[in-house]
Amino acid sequence: MYNAKMNNYTNMLREHNLKATPQRIAIIDTIYKSGHINIDKLYENIKSKFESISLATIYKNINFMIENLLILEVKLPNQKAVYEIVKERHSHLLCIKCEEVLDVYINEQTIVQEICKEKQFEILQSDLIILGTCKNCL
Repeated sequence: MYNAKMNNYTNMLREHNLKATPQRIAIIDTIYKSGHINIDKLYENIKSKFESISLATIYKNINFMIENLLILEVKLPNQKAVYEIVKERHSHLLCIKCEEVLDVYINEQTIVQEICKEKQFEILQSDLIILGTCKNCL
């Protein structure tokens, strides 16, 4: 099973014009399994597999993957950004108690278009993060 996943991650990296190194495969695997993960947790996980890897190397690889549209940085209010695999356009729910990040698929485009029309404002980028309390913390 892991071999099939590894081949899939290798293909993902190659499709985004990135060399498939063991470290990059581990980064993609960790992000994929976590859904959303911050740099500290990612580094901790990768460091357990590659003892000599530095935080700078993790950042360098993350930036390459962002530039090549393989992963996305999600900037969260009052905490470190998290990373996720690029997928269909979506927004996020952020639990203010446990800091869990959940994907939510809503028609954000309609909301943005209405705001632009009403306020005569050209929006270049929008990221919707809804703060609240998850079902486990209620």
